[in-house]
Amino acid sequence: MKLRGLYAITPEDIGCVADALASGALCALQYRSKSADRARRRVEALTLAQLCRRHGVPLIINDDVELALAVGAAGVHLGREDGDLAGARARLPGRLLGASCYDQPALARRAIAAGADYVAFGSVFPSATKPGAVRAPLALFSLPLGVPKVAIGGITLANAQQVVAAGADCVAVITDLFEAPDIAQRARDFANIFHPENAHRP
Repeated sequence: MKLRGLYAITPEDIGCVADALASGALCALQYRSKSADRARRRVEALTLAQLCRRHGVPLIINDDVELALAVGAAGVHLGREDGDLAGARARLPGRLLGASCYDQPALARRAIAAGADYVAFGSVFPSATKPGAVRAPLALFSLPLGVPKVAIGGITLANAQQVVAAGADCVAVITDLFEAPDIAQRARDFANIFHPENAHRP
């Protein structure tokens, strides 16, 4: 599966996610929850899995291989502290495996060697979601890594074009998507950065 485009990450309230999925503009949806309530997380993940299947969008679970397996998600995304990538790869054959690589090319190469299908660099801009995150230079997205590179952190419609021009295959967005007045239109606007030929279609 070749990821390219808008990689949406869920806000804490998943009620608005259906509008983004219905836009037809997402290349993937990551379920990220800070809740310690495992029952709630399972219910939300199951709901999103059903919606994603309906709209043909791969659902990626953040930091939880067990939950990804339980709900039949398309894949899982792991950070540096979230477990063994090679072990996750063995448990998720044929599914997407992503890895957070912050500002570190060497970490990205190790992740790919362990079986990652894509790598994420960030924060590329100051982020309200993770204000203490390290900053990742745009030069990272020109590296020839052989897998899709996802940009994350502080991305808005106003700055996404420069990230894509730098070589990012996907932009990961939470706030600027889900706090937009028209979520579906904002999703399409992000997608049009990757597919400008569609920008003027109704």
